Amino acid sequence: MVFLSLLLPWHEGFAEELNNVDLLKEYKKLLAEQQKEFQIQRKIIADQGQELQQMKARLDALSNQAPSNKQAAENPKKPVVTAAASQRSAPPPNQLPDKPVGKDPTEHKGMQRPPEIPRLSETVGGVLTRKGKIAIEPSLQYGYNDNYRVFLDAYTFIPAIAIGLIDIRQIKRHTMMASLAARYGITDRWEFELRMPYVYRSDSQRSRPVDISAATDETFNASGSSIGDLEIATRYQLTSGANGWPILVGNVLTTVPTGKSPFDIEYVNAQGVPGATYPSELPTGVGYFSFQPSITALYPTDPAVFFGNISYNYNTETKQDFGTFDPGDAIGLSFGLGFGINDRTSFSLGYSHRHVFTSAVNGEEIEGSELDIGQFLVGYSFKYSPQTTFNLSLGIGTTDDAQAVNLNFRMPMTFDFISADL
Repeated sequence: MVFLSLLLPWHEGFAEELNNVDLLKEYKKLLAEQQKEFQIQRKIIADQGQELQQMKARLDALSNQAPSNKQAAENPKKPVVTAAASQRSAPPPNQLPDKPVGKDPTEHKGMQRPPEIPRLSETVGGVLTRKGKIAIEPSLQYGYNDNYRVFLDAYTFIPAIAIGLIDIRQIKRHTMMASLAARYGITDRWEFELRMPYVYRSDSQRSRPVDISAATDETFNASGSSIGDLEIATRYQLTSGANGWPILVGNVLTTVPTGKSPFDIEYVNAQGVPGATYPSELPTGVGYFSFQPSITALYPTDPAVFFGNISYNYNTETKQDFGTFDPGDAIGLSFGLGFGINDRTSFSLGYSHRHVFTSAVNGEEIEGSELDIGQFLVGYSFKYSPQTTFNLSLGIGTTDDAQAVNLNFRMPMTFDFISADL
């Protein structure tokens, strides 16, 4: 009994110790599970933080892209610097740069080339030829005019009675001119041009003298074909178009009388119309030198271009058998609007008016020799390839002295003549 009494306390302590060991194992197992769960939660938080950083980076990129696009639209030639590139190029905070950073806002932005619009005349439209390139331009022009003229070779002794020849004529005139031009770009701002035309003209005149009571009309036809007057032109871009100013282009056009002169034409007496004379052939030139300086202004407002031109035409005197003939000088004005439909097609609308002053023979002015030539202009342009463009222009006469219709088709083709790097 004594032995059992001694063994019982030892057995109870051992059982309690065994219970403590099992509890410790249970706690360790629970702690391991909690640590595993904590690692999973920490990984999820890390992944979410990474996604948050990516979303923030995308937001910053979109925020920087918006003002960059606006800046590029306002000035397409100015390079756009992003925030990331600015940070990479910036010097360390504690180090001063050894040269200026950025650009002076007053720095010259460079020469802007004149915009290309359908060519309406030799001084309005087209585009300056680039340096080292040559443009070959074949063209075909057609003109038509139809008007009535009253010829009075008589004298009056009271306002209602005239003695002499009174002749009423209807004149229909067709003119075809094929020409070949070559333009060369001396620099990107300066070009030189030569143009040689070949002219064919045909006149049909229907006449009825009223003083001899003719019962039928008399018809007389005349024609002429030969080379026309040689044209020499040069154009130079004067301004860059920066700071809201228009682009100004100076033009000088010289006409050399290489065609058949009207002063060399012989006139013959008309059959059936006493006292009336008609030309045996038609001239293909004007018969005198001409110089025409002008200024063209272009103001681009994408997608439209406003343009205007003012010119003065100086015609030189010429000595003929009948004396010294001084053709009247002329002053001209044209204006309009060009509009780009897309990157290959454009059209333009405009108006041109030229006033020709009185001509004179031996210092005596010729009454009624003043002319006012007005035309409504429409032009179309299609860029067939990077080197070739189709250009069609139409002029509709708005005054009695202007041609009724003037249709002109041009096809400039640009080639490399001399490398621009030379």
